[in-house]
Amino acid sequence: MTYKKTIVATTSLVAILGLLPAVAVAETKLKWAHVYESSEPYHTCAVAANDLLMTATDNRYGIEVFPASSLGKEVDINEGLGFGTVDIIYTGQLFAGRSYGPIAIGGAPFMFRDWDHWDKFRNSDLFGELAQGYTDATGNHITAMTYYGARHVTSNKPILTPADMEGLKIRVPNAPLYMMFPEATGANPAPIAFAEVYLALQQGTVDAQENPLPTIQAKKFYEVQTDINLTGHITDALLTIVGGPAWDAMDVADQQALSDVTQQTAVCATDAIIKAEGELAEWFRGEGVQVNDVDRAPFIEAVKVMHNGDMATWDQETYDRLQAIQ
Repeated sequence: MTYKKTIVATTSLVAILGLLPAVAVAETKLKWAHVYESSEPYHTCAVAANDLLMTATDNRYGIEVFPASSLGKEVDINEGLGFGTVDIIYTGQLFAGRSYGPIAIGGAPFMFRDWDHWDKFRNSDLFGELAQGYTDATGNHITAMTYYGARHVTSNKPILTPADMEGLKIRVPNAPLYMMFPEATGANPAPIAFAEVYLALQQGTVDAQENPLPTIQAKKFYEVQTDINLTGHITDALLTIVGGPAWDAMDVADQQALSDVTQQTAVCATDAIIKAEGELAEWFRGEGVQVNDVDRAPFIEAVKVMHNGDMATWDQETYDRLQAIQ
């Protein structure tokens, strides 16, 4: 290319670039970490939160989302909040309960009568007090709660009664209260990190696992389990938590903006999970999986006697207040 042609080409490129809109870049990118797949609504809704937060803060803050345990397992990202290695996380209530026991009550088995009971709890004064207790204990801030779904047992045989759980080696998340349901029904809980569950099921390291239908689909557990048993033993949720170092670096207006955006994100993901739960039982049947309806009453009776026993990390008053929510 001649010198003259080079000048013309460069001038044309500058002219073209001048017509393109400038791409806004956030002054500070907050790291949002979680253990779920990039296909799941928890992730896609969190990705969409970047634009919302940039708009709300005049580009002072944005969000970069790290899915599928890419910044660590659940225990790791919870610890990372205090160190500032992550800024925002999704986490289960029972993992948050490692730092402040009472917040775990919402993740215990058969703690809620139904979805409506859970929904009223998340908007209650009781939940607000528990969230404040967690902040006082950790310096981190719970800004939203997202519906995770009703947890069901998958296995290689039908699970229709508590007796069918006897001796079953079932994977549970690595937080003590997830062991309440298996122990109440005579199963053997095996804490295994989320990223390792598929292989553990495939190799027969464990016989079963438990998760909501959308997670069973996203993680493809149905490929290595023949039965989905609709135990609905936990009405589960994810807490959105902002680490103290990130929160304290923001002014009050930006803190409010971040809180508002995470709540919008929670609505986005919750709506998607509710929709998926209504459709997936038939989808799994179409994939050749046996989906078993379960009489939950015997399971409820087996678990309720443990609600305020040695495993409880809440007091009787907190339990009674939750149960009184109408």
